[in-house]
Amino acid sequence: MKVIVGITGASGTVLGFRLLEKLRETEGVETHLVMTRSAERTAWLEMGLRLAAFRDLAHHAHPIEEIGASLASGSFQTHGMVVAPCSIHSMSAIAHGITDNLLIRAADVVLKERRRLVLMVREMPFHLGHLRTMTALAEMGAIIAPPIPGFYGNPQTAMDLVDHCVDRVIDLLGIPNPGAKRWDGSTSR
Repeated sequence: MKVIVGITGASGTVLGFRLLEKLRETEGVETHLVMTRSAERTAWLEMGLRLAAFRDLAHHAHPIEEIGASLASGSFQTHGMVVAPCSIHSMSAIAHGITDNLLIRAADVVLKERRRLVLMVREMPFHLGHLRTMTALAEMGAIIAPPIPGFYGNPQTAMDLVDHCVDRVIDLLGIPNPGAKRWDGSTSR
């Protein structure tokens, strides 16, 4: 199954990186990466990583300007797409069909073809315009999944929090994820 991973310039590029790592380990999943220029800059500032580190994890990497790439067509069959993290700018462009780069065009195609589009919107707090845009996207079929970690698994590190969010997104895609920590109803430590 083919999954598109979009990474934008919002803080939290570790979310996209970790998603690529986990999907790379998942048998039967082929990833297609699209990263904005802002995402490249943010990844360097937050993680000290260049685009090449992300490309190495993906099966295929597509330049953001390549509007004629396979991902830009509904005839290119995908299981879905995750934008992790998703900036307010990209979220708004997706909602309004402003397809001026490959990431936004791929998301638009996923929506029009009624495939799964998961947006890990990274902002806080949200104002009413953000919430209305998210509502419009949800009405179009997108899944709005801000990276809000759960604490019931007794996380010990920041990466535990990242993994919780990424595992939930993999679940939302309907991809088997046996390594995910799950709530078992136990209240014991």
